[in-house]
Amino acid sequence: MTRGKIILLNGVSSSGKSSLAKAIVKRLPDHFHYSIDDFDMVIERMEDRENQRLIPVSTEYYFHRTIRMFSDSGINLVVDQILHNDDTLRDCLSTLEGYPVYFVGVHCPQNELEKREMERGDRSLGLSKKQLKYVHQQNEAYDIEVNTALENMDTSADKIVKTYLNAGDLKGWHSY
Repeated sequence: MTRGKIILLNGVSSSGKSSLAKAIVKRLPDHFHYSIDDFDMVIERMEDRENQRLIPVSTEYYFHRTIRMFSDSGINLVVDQILHNDDTLRDCLSTLEGYPVYFVGVHCPQNELEKREMERGDRSLGLSKKQLKYVHQQNEAYDIEVNTALENMDTSADKIVKTYLNAGDLKGWHSY
């Protein structure tokens, strides 16, 4: 079976990854949106945080392996993820090594991120600023980068889909 392709959107919280993923899936109906936020809710439901009964492995560990599982089943995904520290980045890279990943950097300036955090109300203020110290700072070799403050979601989604479709066969994950 042919592995499913993976469009992996990496950016800080409130940069527009989920909105962008939904716009991409509308353009690529054979792809499915898969979010770290949604997956984290599954883990949260399993745990009993009130009594400190927690799963002793990071959510991302399982998340990356389920991305691989879907790809192994021939399912195409648009994934929104925050590669927010060394462990998360290393685990994602090693777990998806050799898989057909199209790597997208999703950028947004700090002042716009702060505005979005305030408007959303479901994120702790300053989270994106904290993440900016790591995300996009590891010499990531993106296939394409977009700035959701400079371009609207439709323009960014169109740009990603066009370059993704023109990329042809994805040979596998980038080596760092």
